[in-house]
Amino acid sequence: MDKAKKYVEEHKEQFLNELFELLRIPSISAQSEHKPDMRRCAEWLAASLKRSGADRAEVMETAGNPVVYAEKRVSDAAPTVLVYGHYDVMPVDPREEWNTEPFEPVIRDGRIWGRGADDDKGQLFMHAKAFEAMCATGTLPCNVKFMLEGEEEIGSASLYAFCEQHRELLKADIILVSDTSMLSMDTPSITCGLRGLAYMEVEVTGPDHDLHSGLYGGAVANPANVLARLVADLIDGQGRVTIPGFYDDVRELTPAEREAFNRAPFDAEAYKRALDVEELEGEAGYTTLERTGVRPSLDVNGIWGGYIEEGTKTIIPSKASAKISMRLVPHQDYHKIGELFQRHFEAVAPKCVKVRVKALHGGMPYVAPTDMPAYKAAERAVEETFGKKPLPFYSGGSIPVISGFESILGIKSLLMGFGLGQDAIHSPNESYGLDQFFRGMETIPLFYKYFAELR
Repeated sequence: MDKAKKYVEEHKEQFLNELFELLRIPSISAQSEHKPDMRRCAEWLAASLKRSGADRAEVMETAGNPVVYAEKRVSDAAPTVLVYGHYDVMPVDPREEWNTEPFEPVIRDGRIWGRGADDDKGQLFMHAKAFEAMCATGTLPCNVKFMLEGEEEIGSASLYAFCEQHRELLKADIILVSDTSMLSMDTPSITCGLRGLAYMEVEVTGPDHDLHSGLYGGAVANPANVLARLVADLIDGQGRVTIPGFYDDVRELTPAEREAFNRAPFDAEAYKRALDVEELEGEAGYTTLERTGVRPSLDVNGIWGGYIEEGTKTIIPSKASAKISMRLVPHQDYHKIGELFQRHFEAVAPKCVKVRVKALHGGMPYVAPTDMPAYKAAERAVEETFGKKPLPFYSGGSIPVISGFESILGIKSLLMGFGLGQDAIHSPNESYGLDQFFRGMETIPLFYKYFAELR
């Protein structure tokens, strides 16, 4: 793979310019006004993959945003790798907190700044350019397929049906994903587990219109006050979720498993400094690594109601709403958790208001065995590139469709991501280190080499 590595070295500037073109497309799947940008981004990627060496590259329709599919076949005897990624990005709000233009990427302090720089345009583009390097140098040892979707940030609703419809087309020996992070560049890791997700929206309604808070305050229930109480009561003083039955299917780790899990290096003081917080909070009796990796959690993602613009407007709002996500661990079913949430929220709501609960989307937890050939290949590739054997690591994040791939396509996924906590994905000032970008591009061809050998 030295030839591929040399090709990347010689084309670094070109690859960065191309990535910047991709990052400039505001492909925000959550906002309908960006629908044309979604298609423009898909078409850009299909054309790019074709130029990179794909035999076939096209934009394929779904009920929602299109999927970019591409393939390169080298031999009937070679294993097939299906590369999954997503070209949609999160909204940029709050815009005023960005230090740069979100969709005008720049390089500062050795990092690429811009929305999607890591999640997931920067990471998926590593695969496209590593693929190009192998095609250009005649060193591609596997058949390769690409499936790049435009709805991951909103739950991948259309991709499940796409997979059902195109099972034959998507046949592969492994699905390769770079949409996760490492512990650090000094402590490389491979994600072998993801938490599941149940994402809900609640609405609390009081009077049928906004009321004057002076004339009615103290006499009529304020939906914002009620919602604040209901949401606060979802977590108790020990950091545990109060929904009855929430923990029924959670498997407690044995003492030996907990000891092994906490061997990963973790500096609590550095963690707090990086987040600018004085103390950490979470479920009592568990470490921060456990809380974010193998324990479930519940968080308010957004809450609104009433007047929030400049100045004052003294009202009791008619409605108040919140979006709430619950991260789940193996054996928890997001359908069941969503039903438990709805039943509990409706039961505890006082009669002075009406509540509506809606499940937005979700997905099952996922575990990747560390003894499968793809994991062993990734382990060797990362060790060769980083000089250290990577640690297996359970991520607190969720990629709901990963478990869907296994149930629909019958294919395991390998989660070989190169992100870092400092990349601020989903937040203002998202970035991606140049070292991460090019180190990932160096590692990917080695994965193909060792996977072909192990298969």
